[in-house]
Amino acid sequence: SCTLLKIKLHVSVCSCCCVFSGDLLVLTVATQETDGFRRFLRSAKHFNYTIKVLGRGETWKGGDYMSPPGGGQKVRLLKSALEDIQDENRVILLVDSYDVIFSSGPRELLKKFQQAKHRVVFSAETLIWPDRHLEDKHPHVREGKRFLGAGGFIGYAPNLKQMLSDWSGADSDSDQLFFTKLYINPEKRKSINITLDNKCRLFQNLHGALDEVVLKFEDGRVRARNVLYNTLPVIIHGNGPTKLQINYLGNYIPHLWMFETGCTLCNEGLRPLSGLQSEYPVVVIGIFIQQPTPFVSVFFERLLNLKYPKNRLRLFIYNQELHHEPHIRTFLEYHESEYQDVKLIGPEEDIDPVTSRNIVIFTKNKQPFIAPMMTKPGRLWTNFWGALSADGYYARSEDYMDIVKGRRMGLWNVPYVSHIFLIKADTLRTDLKDPDLFESATLDPDMAFCSKVRNKGVFMFVTNMHTFGRVLSTENYQTNHLHNDLWQIFENPVEWEERYIHENYSKVLRDGLIEMPCPDVYWFPVFTDVACKHLIEEMEHFGQWSGGRNVDKRILGGYENVPTVDIHMNQVGYDKEWQKFLLDYAAPVTEKMYPGYYTMAQFDLAFVVRYKPDEQPALRPHHDASTFTINIALNQVGIDYQGGGCRFLRYNCSVNAPRRGWALLHPGRLTHYHEGLPTIEGVRYISVSFVDP
Repeated sequence: SCTLLKIKLHVSVCSCCCVFSGDLLVLTVATQETDGFRRFLRSAKHFNYTIKVLGRGETWKGGDYMSPPGGGQKVRLLKSALEDIQDENRVILLVDSYDVIFSSGPRELLKKFQQAKHRVVFSAETLIWPDRHLEDKHPHVREGKRFLGAGGFIGYAPNLKQMLSDWSGADSDSDQLFFTKLYINPEKRKSINITLDNKCRLFQNLHGALDEVVLKFEDGRVRARNVLYNTLPVIIHGNGPTKLQINYLGNYIPHLWMFETGCTLCNEGLRPLSGLQSEYPVVVIGIFIQQPTPFVSVFFERLLNLKYPKNRLRLFIYNQELHHEPHIRTFLEYHESEYQDVKLIGPEEDIDPVTSRNIVIFTKNKQPFIAPMMTKPGRLWTNFWGALSADGYYARSEDYMDIVKGRRMGLWNVPYVSHIFLIKADTLRTDLKDPDLFESATLDPDMAFCSKVRNKGVFMFVTNMHTFGRVLSTENYQTNHLHNDLWQIFENPVEWEERYIHENYSKVLRDGLIEMPCPDVYWFPVFTDVACKHLIEEMEHFGQWSGGRNVDKRILGGYENVPTVDIHMNQVGYDKEWQKFLLDYAAPVTEKMYPGYYTMAQFDLAFVVRYKPDEQPALRPHHDASTFTINIALNQVGIDYQGGGCRFLRYNCSVNAPRRGWALLHPGRLTHYHEGLPTIEGVRYISVSFVDP
C-alpha cells in the first residue's frame, strides 16, 4: 500500500514511488508533420497523453533506418529539453513518432514502469544493432529479449539527465550505439539504474518479432498482444524495415476499427459537396488506355455522368491503342468544351507509359492519398495489396479476405494500390514532387510509384465504405469485330449484363413480368436497345447474308426446308457466347414457364434474320426444328419498318407489334405452327434460336 506524503493539484507522490499520470511527459522528435506523425498524435490524444514535440522546423540530419548510423540529433534535442525540467519526480517517455502508436494510456504505462523497479527502462529487441561485436557484452537474461532498443525508453528526469550528460556526438552519430555502450557498461548501468523491458510489457519493437504480435480485440478496443510472453505492450514501434506492419496494426489500434462499431474514423472530416461555400475543388482525371480494353465507350458515358461540375474537371487522356481512337474522338467531339481543360496524348506522339504518368502528376495544379477499392466480379482480385512479400511483390494480409468481401468496411492503410487513386495537389507539390515517381529499372510503373510513395512516408489508403465500381478483365479482349464488347459475356459478365440486358429483365423472374399474347407463347424483355443495335450492326458489318435459298451448305444435310435471309451466330464466331446468353437468361424463363422442363440451352441453329420488302418480306407457315424457340425483336416496328410480326395458325393469334429487345418464347415442334407476317416497308431484324435440351 502507498502512504501519501503530499498532494499537489492532480499530481500525487507517495513513499513507495507511486507515480500518477500527471507526472508523465512524452517527448518525441519530429522535424516534419508526416502521416505517421499525425497517426502518432491521434493515438496519443485518444489516451490523453501530454506530448511535447522537439525539432520542429529543423532539418533532419539524423539519418534513417535505411542508411545507418544516425539518430544523434534526437539525443541532442532530448538533452536540451531536459535542462528545462527541474521536477525530480517527473517521468519522461521518449519515443519515436513516425512509426509509433499507443495502444493504452498513461496509467497502465506508469504502473508497468513502476513494476520494473528501475529508474530507466529501455525497450528491448531480439536483434543487436548497429555493432554485432558487442553481443557478448550484453547481460544475459533468464527470459526475454536481451538487446537494447533506442526507439523508446522511460525514466525519471534526473536519471535521464545523468545518462545524457556525456553526450557530445554529432547529429549524424548513432543514438542506438551511444545508449548501448551505456547499458553494457556495468558501472553506468548500475549508477543510472537502467534495465530493459525484456518481455515487451511497455514497448513492442516489431523488427525481428513479427511472429510474436497479433491483434487482440477486447471490450470495445483493439490492442497488440505478444503471444510469446503473453503481454499487452503499451507502445508499438515499427522500427527498422517493419513500416508496413505498423501500418497494418495502425488500421485497428487503438480504436480505429472494431467489430462492435466498424470504422470509427471513416467519416471524420468529411464535408458534403453540397455544403461547399466556395467553388468546387479542381480535379484532374488521368485516363490511361495502354491496351485494347472492353467497354471504353461505357467508361466515357459514366465519366460524362459524374455528378461534379465539368468546369471544375480537367481531363488528361493517354491512349496507345488505335482501336480506341474513335471512342475518344466521339467523346471529345461532343463534350470537350464542357470541361475546364482536356489534354490528349495519342499513339502518334510515341510517349511511353512511365513518362505519361509523370506528365499527368505534374499537370495538377482529409487523406492526401486515397483509392476506392475496385474488384473483378467473381474473383478475389482487387486494386490493392494488403501486404508485400520480402521481395516487394504481392502478399495476402490477414484481413485481406474480410476487406474484399465487405466483412470489414473502413479506411485501410495499405502498401500498394493501382488503377485508380485520388491525391491531394499539395502532397504532389511537397512530399511527391520528384519528377520520376513512376520510373524504375526493375519495377513496373505502379509498383515503382507505390514504393516511392511509401519511402516518402505518405500513407496510401483504400476505402471499401462504398461500391465505387469494378476493374475490367482485359486478358482475352479481341478487336477483330465491330462491337467487340458483345464477346465479353465470359470475361466481364457484370459489365456485359449492364450494357446488354434489359433493365427490367430481373422483374421477369422476380415479379412475373411476362405476357402471354398467344397460348403458350411468352413475351418478356431481355435485350437493351444497345444490344439490339450492336447485333444488327455486327451482322451488317459481316455482310455475308444467305440468299434465302433451300440449298444451304452451312447446315447439316445442306438443305433448308424453310429458308430465310440470315447470318448464323457461328459465322461471326458468336456461338459460344450466344449459348452462354441463352443458358443464363433464356433457360431460367423456360424453366419458370414450363415447370418440370430443364434445359442446357443447346442449339442447332441460332441466327439473325433480315426481312425486306424487296428481298424476303415474309416467311411461309412452318414448324421450327426445336423443342422451343427464342425469337427476339432487334428493331422497332413503326420506326424502323412497317408490317411484320408472327402469326400462330393453330390459335389464329398474331403478335403484330413486336417490341424491340423483347423475346417471344414458344414451343417449336408439333403445336405452334406459325408464319412470319410481311414486312411492307423498311428493314426488320430478328434473332432466332432453335433450342433443344
